[in-house]
Amino acid sequence: MSTKKTLILNKEQIHQKSRRIAYQILEDNFEEKEIVLVGIADRGYVFAQRLQKILQELATDKSIALIKVTIQKNKRNLEADTDLPVEIAKDKVVIIVDDVLNSGRTFTYALGVFMDVPLKKLRTAVLVDRSHHLFPIFSDFYGVKLSTILKEHVEVCLEELDNDEDAAWVR
Repeated sequence: MSTKKTLILNKEQIHQKSRRIAYQILEDNFEEKEIVLVGIADRGYVFAQRLQKILQELATDKSIALIKVTIQKNKRNLEADTDLPVEIAKDKVVIIVDDVLNSGRTFTYALGVFMDVPLKKLRTAVLVDRSHHLFPIFSDFYGVKLSTILKEHVEVCLEELDNDEDAAWVR
Protein backbone atom coordinates (compact mmCIF):
# COMPACT_ATOMS: atom_id res chain seq x y z
CA MET A 1 0.00 0.00 0.00
CA SER A 2 1.26 3.43 -0.85
CA THR A 3 2.58 5.62 1.95
CA LYS A 4 1.71 8.76 0.00
CA LYS A 5 -1.40 10.49 1.36
CA THR A 6 -3.45 12.85 -0.75
CA LEU A 7 -5.81 15.25 0.97
CA ILE A 8 -9.29 15.05 -0.53
CA LEU A 9 -11.24 17.11 2.06
CA ASN A 10 -9.94 19.57 4.62
CA LYS A 11 -11.75 20.74 7.77
CA GLU A 12 -13.58 23.61 6.05
CA GLN A 13 -14.63 21.41 3.12
CA ILE A 14 -15.95 18.71 5.48
CA HIS A 15 -18.01 21.37 7.27
CA GLN A 16 -19.35 22.70 3.94
CA LYS A 17 -20.18 19.19 2.67
CA SER A 18 -21.93 18.38 5.95
CA ARG A 19 -24.14 21.48 5.68
CA ARG A 20 -24.92 20.72 2.04
CA ILE A 21 -25.92 17.15 2.96
CA ALA A 22 -28.17 18.52 5.74
CA TYR A 23 -29.87 20.87 3.27
CA GLN A 24 -30.39 17.99 0.83
CA ILE A 25 -31.91 15.87 3.59
CA LEU A 26 -34.32 18.70 4.42
CA GLU A 27 -35.25 19.23 0.78
CA ASP A 28 -35.91 15.51 0.36
CA ASN A 29 -38.06 15.47 3.51
CA PHE A 30 -39.59 18.95 3.66
CA GLU A 31 -43.05 17.64 4.62
CA GLU A 32 -41.79 15.30 7.35
CA LYS A 33 -42.10 16.21 11.01
CA GLU A 34 -39.67 13.50 12.16
CA ILE A 35 -36.43 12.16 10.70
CA VAL A 36 -34.36 9.35 12.19
CA LEU A 37 -30.62 9.39 11.61
CA VAL A 38 -28.86 6.06 12.10
CA GLY A 39 -25.14 6.46 12.63
CA ILE A 40 -22.90 3.46 12.07
CA ALA A 41 -20.40 3.27 14.94
CA ASP A 42 -17.95 4.83 15.33
CA ARG A 43 -17.20 7.36 12.59
CA GLY A 44 -20.63 7.23 11.00
CA TYR A 45 -22.20 7.94 14.37
CA VAL A 46 -19.99 10.99 14.91
CA PHE A 47 -20.87 12.22 11.41
CA ALA A 48 -24.58 11.58 12.16
CA GLN A 49 -24.27 13.61 15.39
CA ARG A 50 -22.90 16.49 13.36
CA LEU A 51 -25.72 16.20 10.83
CA GLN A 52 -28.27 16.08 13.64
CA LYS A 53 -26.90 19.31 15.11
CA ILE A 54 -26.99 21.08 11.74
CA LEU A 55 -30.50 19.79 10.97
CA GLN A 56 -31.78 20.96 14.35
CA GLU A 57 -30.34 24.43 13.68
CA LEU A 58 -31.87 24.61 10.20
CA ALA A 59 -35.27 23.05 10.91
CA THR A 60 -36.52 23.85 14.39
CA ASP A 61 -39.97 22.49 13.46
CA LYS A 62 -38.63 18.94 12.94
CA SER A 63 -37.71 16.22 15.39
CA ILE A 64 -34.33 14.68 14.52
CA ALA A 65 -33.77 11.40 16.36
CA LEU A 66 -30.42 9.63 16.41
CA ILE A 67 -29.78 5.90 16.74
CA LYS A 68 -26.32 4.40 17.06
CA VAL A 69 -25.86 1.02 15.38
CA THR A 70 -22.80 -1.05 16.18
CA ILE A 71 -22.00 -3.72 13.60
CA GLN A 72 -19.63 -6.66 13.84
CA LYS A 73 -18.04 -6.06 10.42
CA ASN A 74 -15.73 -9.06 10.57
CA LYS A 75 -18.60 -11.57 10.90
CA ARG A 76 -20.32 -13.30 7.99
CA ASN A 77 -23.72 -13.07 9.67
CA LEU A 78 -25.52 -9.93 10.71
CA GLU A 79 -24.60 -9.05 14.26
CA ALA A 80 -25.63 -5.55 15.22
CA ASP A 81 -26.74 -3.68 18.31
CA THR A 82 -28.53 -0.35 18.66
CA ASP A 83 -28.46 2.08 21.56
CA LEU A 84 -32.21 2.74 21.19
CA PRO A 85 -35.06 0.42 20.17
CA VAL A 86 -35.38 0.28 16.37
CA GLU A 87 -39.15 0.59 16.76
CA ILE A 88 -38.76 4.36 17.19
CA ALA A 89 -38.13 4.42 13.42
CA LYS A 90 -41.51 2.85 12.64
CA ASP A 91 -43.31 4.72 9.84
CA LYS A 92 -40.63 7.40 9.74
CA VAL A 93 -37.92 8.52 7.34
CA VAL A 94 -34.64 6.79 8.19
CA ILE A 95 -31.25 7.95 6.95
CA ILE A 96 -28.33 5.61 7.52
CA VAL A 97 -25.09 7.57 7.94
CA ASP A 98 -21.43 6.52 7.66
CA ASP A 99 -18.17 8.25 6.87
CA VAL A 100 -17.10 6.17 3.85
CA LEU A 101 -19.12 3.98 1.47
CA ASN A 102 -16.90 1.36 -0.08
CA SER A 103 -18.38 -2.04 -0.95
CA GLY A 104 -21.74 -1.43 0.73
CA ARG A 105 -21.38 -4.38 3.16
CA THR A 106 -21.57 -2.20 6.29
CA PHE A 107 -24.62 -0.34 4.98
CA THR A 108 -26.25 -3.66 4.11
CA TYR A 109 -25.75 -4.87 7.67
CA ALA A 110 -27.19 -1.60 8.99
CA LEU A 111 -30.22 -2.02 6.72
CA GLY A 112 -30.72 -5.50 8.13
CA VAL A 113 -31.40 -4.03 11.56
CA PHE A 114 -34.56 -2.41 10.16
CA MET A 115 -35.85 -5.36 8.11
CA ASP A 116 -38.80 -5.99 10.45
CA VAL A 117 -39.64 -2.31 10.96
CA PRO A 118 -42.02 -0.67 8.47
CA LEU A 119 -40.33 2.53 7.32
CA LYS A 120 -41.76 5.47 5.42
CA LYS A 121 -38.56 6.01 3.47
CA LEU A 122 -34.94 4.85 3.70
CA ARG A 123 -31.96 6.87 2.49
CA THR A 124 -28.19 6.82 2.91
CA ALA A 125 -25.77 9.65 3.67
CA VAL A 126 -22.01 9.42 3.49
CA LEU A 127 -19.10 11.83 3.54
CA VAL A 128 -17.03 9.92 0.94
CA ASP A 129 -18.44 7.49 -1.65
CA ARG A 130 -15.67 5.38 -3.17
CA SER A 131 -17.91 3.82 -5.84
CA HIS A 132 -16.65 0.23 -5.29
CA HIS A 133 -20.07 -1.24 -4.65
CA LEU A 134 -20.34 -5.02 -4.29
CA PHE A 135 -23.83 -4.69 -2.83
CA PRO A 136 -26.74 -2.75 -4.36
CA ILE A 137 -26.22 0.17 -1.99
CA PHE A 138 -25.79 3.71 -3.25
CA SER A 139 -25.42 7.03 -1.51
CA ASP A 140 -28.44 9.28 -1.68
CA PHE A 141 -26.54 12.13 -0.03
CA TYR A 142 -22.77 12.38 -0.24
CA GLY A 143 -20.00 14.88 0.27
CA VAL A 144 -17.72 13.65 -2.49
CA LYS A 145 -17.66 10.69 -4.90
CA LEU A 146 -14.27 9.28 -5.78
CA SER A 147 -13.15 6.81 -8.37
CA THR A 148 -10.29 5.10 -6.61
CA ILE A 149 -8.46 1.87 -7.31
CA LEU A 150 -9.14 -1.05 -4.98
CA LYS A 151 -5.68 -0.88 -3.41
CA GLU A 152 -6.24 2.70 -2.29
CA HIS A 153 -7.67 3.41 1.13
CA VAL A 154 -9.81 6.37 2.20
CA GLU A 155 -9.13 7.58 5.72
CA VAL A 156 -11.41 10.07 7.45
CA CYS A 157 -10.06 11.89 10.48
CA LEU A 158 -12.73 13.29 12.81
CA GLU A 159 -11.77 15.65 15.62
CA GLU A 160 -14.01 13.93 18.19
CA LEU A 161 -12.37 10.52 17.66
CA ASP A 162 -8.84 11.25 16.52
CA ASN A 163 -7.90 14.38 18.51
CA ASP A 164 -6.72 15.89 15.25
CA GLU A 165 -8.19 18.31 12.74
CA ASP A 166 -10.94 17.02 10.45
CA ALA A 167 -9.64 15.73 7.12
CA ALA A 168 -10.18 13.00 4.54
CA TRP A 169 -7.24 11.37 2.82
CA VAL A 170 -6.69 8.77 0.13
CA ARG A 171 -3.57 6.64 0.25
